Amino acid sequence: MTAYEKLQKCLACVREKTDFVPDVALILGSGLGALADEIEAVATVDYHDIEGFPVSTVAGHRGRFVFGYFGKVKVVIMQGRVHYYEGYSIQDVLLPTRLMRLMGAKVLFLTNAAGGINKSFHVGDFMIIRDHIMSFFPNPLIGANIEELGPRFPDMSEVYDRELSKTIRDTAARLDIPVQEGVYCQLTGPTYETPAEIKMLGLMGADSVGMSTACEAAAARHAGMRVCGISCITNLAAGISPVALSHQEVFDTANRVAPFFRRLVRESIEAMGEAL
Repeated sequence: MTAYEKLQKCLACVREKTDFVPDVALILGSGLGALADEIEAVATVDYHDIEGFPVSTVAGHRGRFVFGYFGKVKVVIMQGRVHYYEGYSIQDVLLPTRLMRLMGAKVLFLTNAAGGINKSFHVGDFMIIRDHIMSFFPNPLIGANIEELGPRFPDMSEVYDRELSKTIRDTAARLDIPVQEGVYCQLTGPTYETPAEIKMLGLMGADSVGMSTACEAAAARHAGMRVCGISCITNLAAGISPVALSHQEVFDTANRVAPFFRRLVRESIEAMGEAL
């Protein structure tokens, strides 16, 4: 079975549950899944009910699609993502993003929990993703190209849509929620980075680091989607943080700032509706 045939089989499983056609696809990162409970939901589909679909093994990732509305905007929310470090192939890691594209989504809104490298950042900050570094992560498009989705050599000169990022920035200003902007770097995980690695990434221009997002953004651009994203700086990176890093710290910080994060994402998506 080819990758595209597998996608079509997954799409058929979803369509047995709902014929909802979203405009925006939203992926929720660690500790941020509660936003899916605020949507005006019309349907849910558990990952377990989709044949061949990868299922997240990480605490805090519930594992389902939620379909519904933020205002007038039709949204599909991925409540829990899968990561390369869980042992899945890169094709399986990308499958959910590509599936949401086949569902009809034109925009991919990415969120994640990230470590702060930029020394002007603080724990709990939100960072609009301006660009990413994926040089230390397997390029997600290696292998046979899926011609039905996009070209063999897609352009990545503007992965994160400037207009959509401006909408997030304007929404944050209206809500009086401070935001940073910067470059996100994806590594494989599951180990946190060493102080030497963080120093290297900082010299390369990275402002935050994590274990997801960039590969999904690349797959979305390959498939013709517009992309935007926000990192929640849940901890300071190794060598900057005075304490040992832990997933509990990530989860606790995400929960602490969650009300602000949920409002920013929800109202940004509502504001994007006019441009879709």
